Amino acid sequence: MAFSVSKKKPKVSKKVEQSKKQCCSSCSILFRVVYKIPTAIFLLFLVYLWSSSTTIISGKIVHLCISSRKLNNLYCLSAGTEPKFEIPDRLVVGNSSFADISTTTTTIANNTSSSIISATIANVELKKENVLEQVIRDNSDPKFEIPDRLLVDNTSSAVVSTTTIATAVDNSSSSVFRTTIANVLEQAIQDSSDPTFRDSFGQDREAEVAKAIKVVEGQVQALRLWQSDTKRKGCDGSGIYVYDLPSKFNKDLVGQCGDMVPWMDFCKYFTNEGLGEPIPKLGKAWYRTHQYSLEPIFHARVLKHPCRVYNEDQAKLFYVPFYGGLDILRWHFKNVSSDVKDTLGLDLMKWLERQRPWARKSGKDHVFVLGKISWDFRRNERKWGTRFLELEQMQNPIKLLIERHPWRLNDIGIPHPTYFHPHSDEDILSWQTKIISSSRKHLVSFAGAERHGAPENIRSVLIKQCTSVDDQKCQFLDCRSGGCSQPESVIELFVETEFCLQPPGDSPTRKSVFDSLVSGCIPVLFDPFTAYYQYPWHLPEDHGKYSVFIDQKEVRQMEVNVVEKLMKISKKERDDMRRFIVYELLPGLVYGDTDSQLERFQDSFSITMNNLLERVNRLEQS
Repeated sequence: MAFSVSKKKPKVSKKVEQSKKQCCSSCSILFRVVYKIPTAIFLLFLVYLWSSSTTIISGKIVHLCISSRKLNNLYCLSAGTEPKFEIPDRLVVGNSSFADISTTTTTIANNTSSSIISATIANVELKKENVLEQVIRDNSDPKFEIPDRLLVDNTSSAVVSTTTIATAVDNSSSSVFRTTIANVLEQAIQDSSDPTFRDSFGQDREAEVAKAIKVVEGQVQALRLWQSDTKRKGCDGSGIYVYDLPSKFNKDLVGQCGDMVPWMDFCKYFTNEGLGEPIPKLGKAWYRTHQYSLEPIFHARVLKHPCRVYNEDQAKLFYVPFYGGLDILRWHFKNVSSDVKDTLGLDLMKWLERQRPWARKSGKDHVFVLGKISWDFRRNERKWGTRFLELEQMQNPIKLLIERHPWRLNDIGIPHPTYFHPHSDEDILSWQTKIISSSRKHLVSFAGAERHGAPENIRSVLIKQCTSVDDQKCQFLDCRSGGCSQPESVIELFVETEFCLQPPGDSPTRKSVFDSLVSGCIPVLFDPFTAYYQYPWHLPEDHGKYSVFIDQKEVRQMEVNVVEKLMKISKKERDDMRRFIVYELLPGLVYGDTDSQLERFQDSFSITMNNLLERVNRLEQS
């Protein structure tokens, strides 16, 4: 029997074949999707990085800058610098200063002994019978240490004298003062591991603190003596000469506004001759003025001053319109050498030394207006800022700054620019009427943010105390959410508040102090360097008339609840303080607009110019 075997493959049904194809197709698609997930995640990461950063190419430098909650918080990594590649170990902080995040180690030598004191940002050096140096730490740094050994000659005990306190502070590499001298000395005593030091110092501590405070207060009193007794009605031969500087010293710096702050349109703040864009919601005299706009604002006003003269021989006061603050700001986010940062200031000195008026009195009748804090112009071992105010030629002129060096007599603090720039007396009168009758529905408010990683800063304590009660007792405006970038939100909050908390930020002074005063909100200060030792021409000696002081040490050690303490201040006391602020202080704390026609009132600019003329007149008579 024969069998026939067919070689023909069995026929597969069409349904099975289609099913296989669909399965293979699905697997292929799934594989492609899974394969591309890492790529997609990577692309999303790049998009996120791009959205929160800015890449700048400047010459041979590439800067990758990642922004954070406000202007001065930006991390930048830079590459391609010459002569060597360098990633800067610095971070811009606060209203105006950089802080090295590396640890500074200082060796203190006295006779044959030495001791190494490690600190971050600042040092505390105590030398026998000669120097007390208090350089307060930047509040963004968590590693600051007060040394537990104090070297004095060949012993570990000392009675520290403060008779030459200025010497140490002038040589300081610090950028801020953040506490009272009394607190510093007490902390040093407590931290000292040597009981002999504590015993020897304890009896004289109050006397030593009093001496140190007198040094500061003596400087402020000396500045108050320059105040003009009356409102100046005429020029009386006191001409003001404005140097026509080469444009690289001012106008060209404003022209670089687009490259100063990588992640924002900084140029909008320089419209309206430095006042910024109008804020219709607050009124016709309100503008989005930046805290660093003082230089162009002041320059524009001096150009139209009635005592301006065009013949230098007719002048007693010489104004140098150098925008030194903008010169510093343009290098904040660029990794350049210190020589580059100092170039423009040195060029200015060379230019001035060729001018006849400068040589006549070595600059003593010259004035500079600088729109950043004094420490930004006193770079020592730090990598940020310039050394402009440390130049020998700059020791004689008067320097007007938003924050002065407490031990430099020629440093004079003048108010931060606020958002209010009245054109006429009526603008001031109408605003006074509004805020004096405002319904203050919050007892306390605080507009600010915590300083993470800075346990010594009292802001976190204040925020906790504020948020633990209802909004009627305390209202917190968190600046991390961006609310503080809107002037309307800040001013409206302050107008509705009795007391505005003003703790130190990245330096002792705060623009917010003046925003609160202009809003009729009583500032609560925690550091005397925030205002009391800063503005002798614009704030009275009797601080209790316009502010409440609570020692930040008591807050830090939880010895006082700020909200509860402020609740004990009577309504009559609050009303008296507010009337003094609104009717006596407010007009002199604001800068009128460029064409202001104030007659009844003197604004901050007028007070400053009158006192400067008073000073040069006395200088001429002496």
